[in-house]
Amino acid sequence: MIHQSALFGLVVLLAAGTAQVRADSDHSKVIQGGGTTIVTGGGPGLAPVITKFGFHWRDGEGKFECLALIPSAKAGTPGSGNFDTNAMYVTGEIASAEIRGTRAMLKGVATVTGLGAGSHLPFTATAEPGGPGARMVLVVSGLTFDEVVIDGAIEF
Repeated sequence: MIHQSALFGLVVLLAAGTAQVRADSDHSKVIQGGGTTIVTGGGPGLAPVITKFGFHWRDGEGKFECLALIPSAKAGTPGSGNFDTNAMYVTGEIASAEIRGTRAMLKGVATVTGLGAGSHLPFTATAEPGGPGARMVLVVSGLTFDEVVIDGAIEF
């Protein structure tokens, strides 16, 4: 009976050690990106929207930043290609990250200014690895932004 108890204890200990190694391995993954995107379909009134984004996840923690810019001039008028108006800013802590196949899913809580403004708002950013042409989707404040990287890169 003592041998069975000792064997059971060893199996439990080894299983716990294995689970810890897996958790440590997940925490050691690095997910990072930065650059410029264009929001597919544009923004309010079909105005073009570009974003400047940056994020990183490593050692079980991370940060997320995304600044959305729109032109102050109406389409077709001089200056309509200048993205000079802050439409929305999302800044937050990434609480969890998961890689599912070719996509990384980052979840956290953010402060949002401009469109969808508020504090302690949950967000999810799903990103594909790559440079120009890679996709990133940000969901925050009940809004979904489907974005395509035009400059920069996402790596994991």
